[in-house]
Amino acid sequence: MRIAVLILFACPLFAQEHGVTPEMIQRGANVYFSNCINCHGPDGDGVSGVNLASNQFRKARTDRDLIDIVRKGIPGTPMPPGNFSEEQAGFIVAYLHSMASSPRSVLAGTSAGDAGRGQAIFEGKGQCLNCHRVSDTGSFVGPDLSAVGSARRRADLETSLLDPSAEIRQENRTLRAVSRDGATITGVLLNQDTYSLQILDPKGRLVSLQKARLRDFEILTKSPMPSYKDKLTPQEIADVVSYLGTLKGRR
Repeated sequence: MRIAVLILFACPLFAQEHGVTPEMIQRGANVYFSNCINCHGPDGDGVSGVNLASNQFRKARTDRDLIDIVRKGIPGTPMPPGNFSEEQAGFIVAYLHSMASSPRSVLAGTSAGDAGRGQAIFEGKGQCLNCHRVSDTGSFVGPDLSAVGSARRRADLETSLLDPSAEIRQENRTLRAVSRDGATITGVLLNQDTYSLQILDPKGRLVSLQKARLRDFEILTKSPMPSYKDKLTPQEIADVVSYLGTLKGRR
């Protein structure tokens, strides 16, 4: 992939016009969360004096500089070389730029979120386990959140609670199908090919559907998850986000 395709600015519309797709940014996020968060943290501010979400970099003026830093590190500093291809480094840079354009938090003025209170809201008032799963508890209707704190920024978690349809990740797409006898089938879309669809149904079962045996099917463009904007207070949202940030999966 040519580096020119990966040049990205903070404005999402500009990014689209210059060939950077949400899929590229998502791939960059996947690489970042797999390799970079131990030092930089999920929000990009884990190293003192460095805020990757600010879109301002002291050692780099261009994307070419950033890609070189990602691959070669910074001599004389704790930043080590990374075992990344040119393409992977470009995706990471795209993701770093996208961090700066995330929606501004609406939780200004609230105190720091409390994970304990957040867990109580998540399991109680929020009724989140009716759709989601944490470890061995909950449902398969929505995405498994057991390791969401290792895969999502807190700003992204906040957005998911307030405006669930703002971003639907590819791995979280919901399929709704109608069989020839009129039965409605829903589940999380795992894969599809010319002839079939594979979903995870609400009971956690892998189901294969033959397209020829369906009357209709669609991938939902709006999340079935309700917004909590008017269901929880800003402080309660902050508490739930804090709790979700602690979910790192089994170790």
